[in-house]
Amino acid sequence: MTGKLEGKVAVVTAGGSGIGAATARRFAREKASVVIADLSGTRAAAVAGAITEEGGKARWLKMDASDPEGVQAAIRLAMDSWGRLDVMFNNAGLGTVEALEAMTLETWNRILAVTLTSAFLGIKYSLPIMRKQGGGSIVNTASISGTAGDYGMSAYNAAKAGVINLARAAALENAQYGIRVNCVCPGAINTRVAQVLGGNDIEGFKRKLGQNPIGRIGEPEEIANAVCFLASDEASFVTGTTIVVDGGLTAHTGLPPFI
Repeated sequence: MTGKLEGKVAVVTAGGSGIGAATARRFAREKASVVIADLSGTRAAAVAGAITEEGGKARWLKMDASDPEGVQAAIRLAMDSWGRLDVMFNNAGLGTVEALEAMTLETWNRILAVTLTSAFLGIKYSLPIMRKQGGGSIVNTASISGTAGDYGMSAYNAAKAGVINLARAAALENAQYGIRVNCVCPGAINTRVAQVLGGNDIEGFKRKLGQNPIGRIGEPEEIANAVCFLASDEASFVTGTTIVVDGGLTAHTGLPPFI
């Protein structure tokens, strides 16, 4: 690794597993100091411990990314530990699979809170610090499900679409302060979600998810690579956009092959 984040401080929400954990580890390998925030303190502590054992700098806390106090606590931990905040990775998300008419208002509100409001809170509470510092990078985990619809995932689709347009608006408002705001849009990734949805046929489910031009399911580290780019100074002219990492899935119109 090149140390492209050396001297920078990052907060990663939902950093205890999957994309969040892979990104926290990648940030640390690039010499960033990292706060791992997760709804599971056990998972967050494990990721922070692994980073520390490898010689990196990490702190952790248990928090709910949809809770304003939780988000502020994560940012405060970064400031108290290292005195600055350069990268905010809003990674928390939640979804269910059910018909729209069967969904309760409680479920709808919870999905939007964890998936969209959490990004709003992460942006909101990062901005004053980053403006004072003279810049920073905010990266949000959106999804290809925010760019098109899915069967049985209406709340998740709406929330992820909201994350994308929230990032655009925030980018416009804050470019003058040297703050970049972007999204990464994963496709099907080999995380706990695939394991849970796959049930007794995890490998078969992964093969189904991998029905894209590249022909396999993605790995969390492949999303972390994109997030690391957006977080770094290599993306200094990139703001208000999304990077799609989906194995080419959304490149297809859906028509059958003609050759």
